[in-house]
Amino acid sequence: MEHELYIRHIIMTIGILIVVPILFKVFAKKPSLIPSPIQNIFEVYIEFVNNMIKENMGEKGRKYFPLIAGIGLFVFFGNLLGLIPGLESSTANINTTAALALLVFFYYNYEGIKKQGFIKYFKHFFGPIKLMAPLFFVIEILSHLSRPLTLALRLFANMTGGEILTLVLIFLVPFLVPLPIIFIHFFQVFLQTYVFMILTTVYIAGAVVEMEEH
Repeated sequence: MEHELYIRHIIMTIGILIVVPILFKVFAKKPSLIPSPIQNIFEVYIEFVNNMIKENMGEKGRKYFPLIAGIGLFVFFGNLLGLIPGLESSTANINTTAALALLVFFYYNYEGIKKQGFIKYFKHFFGPIKLMAPLFFVIEILSHLSRPLTLALRLFANMTGGEILTLVLIFLVPFLVPLPIIFIHFFQVFLQTYVFMILTTVYIAGAVVEMEEH
């Protein structure tokens, strides 16, 4: 049973990786002067991601748009699958969320080291007070190591919990009663997507922008 569930999650993940880029290419590559509703949605999303990056990293942060926008689309559609009968959220699998979290973790550290240099990047881990540098260093290391864990578990727990609660209510009570729970689950789809995106943006900004200010 667990093996079948694991296979289904893999299929859902691969499906998103194939379908989402196709949708984005079809509806966002050649915008029309009279935009369709779907084009409007994509344009709003692009503007939203651009503003989020600009607020945290300025104009130089535009190079990270493909990563952040891509993660947002993957997480959103992965979350959304759980609302479709017979399908399961790919983000309700800890392997998927852990892979995303580790991607973000290694990427923002790589960008920080690339931009600042290895020594300068890790120098800020020691804090502003030399006497307390060892303590600051340990705290910073633990803080950074906890980021992929919290990113993965937050998304996984919220989407798994929402799916289980929705399914239980649908089976136990009449159809109209679970609707409020379904709406809450739908809200969680958007909320958890936003949380993952904003944390990714903040982590990258902390690695490539904060050091410049110091």
